[in-house]
Amino acid sequence: MRHRIVVLGAGYAGAFAAGNLARRLSAADTEITVVNAAPEFVERMRLHQLAIGHPVRFRPLTELFAGTGVRVRVARVTALDPERRTVAVTGEDGDAELTYDTLLYALGSAVDRHGVPGVAEYAFDVTGLSAALRLRERLAELGPGGSVLVVGEGLTGIETAAEIAEARPDLKVALAARGELGAWLSPKARRHLRASFARFGIAVHEHTAIAAVEPGVAIAADGRSVPAEVTVWAAGFAVQPLAAVSGLEVTADGRVVVDRTMRSVSHPDVWAAGDSVHAIGANGRPLPMSCASAGLTAMQATAAIIARLTGREVTVSGLKYYGNHISLGQRDAIVQMVDAEVRAKSWYLGGRTAARFKSGVLKGSVWSIAHPTYGLPHRRRHLSLAPEQAPVRSAA
Repeated sequence: MRHRIVVLGAGYAGAFAAGNLARRLSAADTEITVVNAAPEFVERMRLHQLAIGHPVRFRPLTELFAGTGVRVRVARVTALDPERRTVAVTGEDGDAELTYDTLLYALGSAVDRHGVPGVAEYAFDVTGLSAALRLRERLAELGPGGSVLVVGEGLTGIETAAEIAEARPDLKVALAARGELGAWLSPKARRHLRASFARFGIAVHEHTAIAAVEPGVAIAADGRSVPAEVTVWAAGFAVQPLAAVSGLEVTADGRVVVDRTMRSVSHPDVWAAGDSVHAIGANGRPLPMSCASAGLTAMQATAAIIARLTGREVTVSGLKYYGNHISLGQRDAIVQMVDAEVRAKSWYLGGRTAARFKSGVLKGSVWSIAHPTYGLPHRRRHLSLAPEQAPVRSAA
């Protein structure tokens, strides 16, 4: 009987890992199934572009995994039983239960509403395909002079505000920041960001925590009312409670606690990657929820699973965060590098060159998922009879 590997989620982490596993493990020994709610690989970093109406094509997972032998199951995960090694799913073909020998948990994250009243009922977000399409429909309904408030000064908030303001200069776009806009950037990059926002006509409400969202208005913690026919909530991400309720050891915010190889500390048959995992970076702090972290943790989890199953040495790589690339519309961007302590370096890249770099990152992320073993030997390895004997070695 073949070893059953189930990958939950086909975002940046899950899709990369599934293709990599399929191309490096013998199909005679393994059976790989990917469970994902959407039939396409949804590029989360492009959802703000989709929301404003730019043409964005997401590749079907069956096309992405063509020739690999990966089975795609379009369904939602409803339950996980790590003791029985089963996953309950529901999809167009009904309910089903999948059994696994190895599980990769990569279900990602969704919008974090922080318990703010009215966000669930009246706000929009860009953390998923259906959410972005819903926002696109609403923005298309707004006439000249319509007001849009983006809540959140992180990467998602900045990119969304800039994209909307550039594509729809007839709208009044504002951003609410709990602190100072771009405080985490270098001084030069911060000035670039502010100049870009000024050019787009984006009003910035700094030190403004939104305490409630109502139809046509957002209420700040100090009682001020901020006009907003459309409120876009970009104030952070949260993971779903599935891992916690299933009995996996998780952190207070629900992320799976793992060892240095991305293996669950409570259930050795489970690995985790992407936003769902609590991974400690090279600087001793948890990696942020981001596409870059998804890539780092997916590569580590994939390498560890392959090594364990084939009886080879598990190499532990350095989880080092190098920086952020921030889109400011279609023709401007900021690339901010960081040091070992994730503090902004003085050097940054901005303008059209940075925009081309960001475009290359977006294209490269999809290409790497479709070609995860490019440059590596194409040999598919057979499974070992004693996978637990594999030693662990640091790559540093």
